[in-house]
Amino acid sequence: MTRPSPAESAPASPAAPAGCPAHAGAVPLWGPGFQAEPQTVYRGMRRDHGPVVPVELPGGFPAWLVIGYRELHRVTSDGELFPRDVGLWNQWPNVPDDWPLLPMVGRPMPSIYFSAGEEHRRHVRMVAPALEGADPFRIRGHCEQLADRLIDDVCARGTADLVAEFCEPLPVLVLARLIGFPDEEGAAIARVLKDLADGGPEAQSAHLRFGEHMARLLAAKRAEPGDDVTSRMLDFPEEFTDEEYTLDLMAVTAAGHLPTADWISNSVRLMLTEDEFAHSMAGGRRSIGEAMNEVLWEDTPTQILAGRWAARDTQLGGQRIRAGDMLLLGLGAANTDPLIRQGLSGPGPAQGGNGAHLAFSHGEYRCPFPAQEIAEIIARTGIEVLLDRLPDLRLDVPVENLVRRPSAFLRGTTALPVRFTPVRTTGDLS
Repeated sequence: MTRPSPAESAPASPAAPAGCPAHAGAVPLWGPGFQAEPQTVYRGMRRDHGPVVPVELPGGFPAWLVIGYRELHRVTSDGELFPRDVGLWNQWPNVPDDWPLLPMVGRPMPSIYFSAGEEHRRHVRMVAPALEGADPFRIRGHCEQLADRLIDDVCARGTADLVAEFCEPLPVLVLARLIGFPDEEGAAIARVLKDLADGGPEAQSAHLRFGEHMARLLAAKRAEPGDDVTSRMLDFPEEFTDEEYTLDLMAVTAAGHLPTADWISNSVRLMLTEDEFAHSMAGGRRSIGEAMNEVLWEDTPTQILAGRWAARDTQLGGQRIRAGDMLLLGLGAANTDPLIRQGLSGPGPAQGGNGAHLAFSHGEYRCPFPAQEIAEIIARTGIEVLLDRLPDLRLDVPVENLVRRPSAFLRGTTALPVRFTPVRTTGDLS
């Protein structure tokens, strides 16, 4: 579960900073190309710049987008030269407090996602076992129950928008249970995360509301512990502050929400639009896993992840990187790096079940393995329940009318209108 990022608009872009000639021809990280055909954009980047591309973030901030598989592997493997230490960024004097991407980039703070070195590893020692303590069978049970509940809300209609009514709410409702929220608060958490991920003027206030939810949960679990992630974090023997607990809970929940939702919607979209996966709609199980793996390679939910910062001047992919420069991880582009594809034999990486994709990032800051397992259980179980309940599911609009999220960072569909034969609710069936 790589951390989601806000969608960005395309404001007027000031000139590249003085002393940064490489960014004079920087590629803007916005526009319809990322929304429609990002791989076409990446091919143009490779042709013009190679595996490391000078780019410009909304607001005119320079960065480097690493789109080469080997170069990205190097960056994520070398925590000394390319630490995830946001405090190193040489653009901080120019960043306004209301910058829409600030919740994504973050500021130095005591959380698992925004700390570096031994401090980061201290947080991992607490968070990873707390996630690993979640029983996979219970996770699947939660997911089946909540998926049925969401389908019950639409199954008699014969039509639905799967993104708004199933794919987006399901992961956060399951995660809310896992970390200890009562079901009635799950919907509020989902709204907060939607505002946070959409960016814009609501992102900052959503971030504050998100923290308030987590602070209340922390107090409740101190008073009455349970079998949940929050209680296991509180039971960890090392000492953490309330701020650290709160920030880590926010990171876990936010990281697991939209990428998992997009994993579900991108997989269902693939199965609804590609003949190769047609038998999945008739109850096939193997094809669900194949579709999910193909999405991680070809259409991964987290396309670009921020980031790393250069600890000193260096060279990477033929580019001169200065100390304090931001490096963005082009996960979606690196997965389709032709140098890697040429080295594969037999079927394509997705069809062969190859798990060497970078959808969950790589290195010390990759998505923890227990979190990956939780995301996979939620996504696969959700799709299985959906196809069991609505076996004749079909698109209700031409595929060319489906609209992608307007973001270079996230790859998801804004709506997935479907039609199906109305069926009874689970209550009626019992």
